[in-house]
Amino acid sequence: MNTSPNAPRRLPDVAHDAAALARPLDWVGMSNIAVPLRVAGPAGESIQVAASVDVSVNLLDPDARGIHMSRLYLELQHAFATEVVTPAGLRRVLQTLVDTQSGLSGAARLVLRYDQLLLRPALASGNAGWKRYPVEIDACLVDGHLKLALRFAVEYSSTCPASAALSRQLNADRFAEDFADARPLAGAIHDWLASERGLAATPHAQRSRADVRVELRPAFDELPLTALIDALEQALATPVQTAVKREDEQAFARLNAANLMFCEDAARRVAAVLSDDRRIERFDAEVAHFESLHAHDAVARVTGSGAPA
Repeated sequence: MNTSPNAPRRLPDVAHDAAALARPLDWVGMSNIAVPLRVAGPAGESIQVAASVDVSVNLLDPDARGIHMSRLYLELQHAFATEVVTPAGLRRVLQTLVDTQSGLSGAARLVLRYDQLLLRPALASGNAGWKRYPVEIDACLVDGHLKLALRFAVEYSSTCPASAALSRQLNADRFAEDFADARPLAGAIHDWLASERGLAATPHAQRSRADVRVELRPAFDELPLTALIDALEQALATPVQTAVKREDEQAFARLNAANLMFCEDAARRVAAVLSDDRRIERFDAEVAHFESLHAHDAVARVTGSGAPA
């Protein structure tokens, strides 16, 4: 026995002890690990973002007390720091995580959460601003088969169609009241409509959000996150804005008037986009209108399949 003071100490390792109540486990790992991610940014450039990652592997051996957890942690510290997250890269990292377990595991799972920043132009002024989208990537490798799901949220404005109709009725009633005794000239009508008297009521509108989860088909090279966000914002037509001057605010008001939506209408718009996408296997979407009229929210949920591949 080496008793030299400079000899390395042998530390106890109870992980090799026999497991009580022996049985295999579906998943074992860690959650909320802080790691840097490199993701696709504007104009094809890559940007580094701060992420929170859950990592787990299955435990096949019923007699093994535990997995090599520190190996998972150390592998993640540099896994995504130098290259953009892609399906191929996720598969490679997941396989490496399985390999670190020296035969204890045959499957691995990663859940990556971060905020995607996209530069959005203003509607009319020529300005632009950054907009944040919460993203979650769920990647699972089982028996060599990769399963990928994306979860993200899009915020938009929704103006109530019923409230708009009721407001139009009040506006018409006020017009009839103010011009009951005269047939006004075009100029007088214009001036009246532009005055405070010309707006007897306004429909209620509210910030709204579409929360979307899509299961992706494996035959693609990149994660279609930005493309899906763009398609949904175009379909909803009233995404919340970043840089806003007066002309942008007026253009936004025009878009809201042209896109009156109940939550049911918004859910159908979202479903129409997702069901027409060949990259999507399945989707699950929920829209929530955070009511300005009520103390509760109006919600609608829709599920379905993407277009045939």
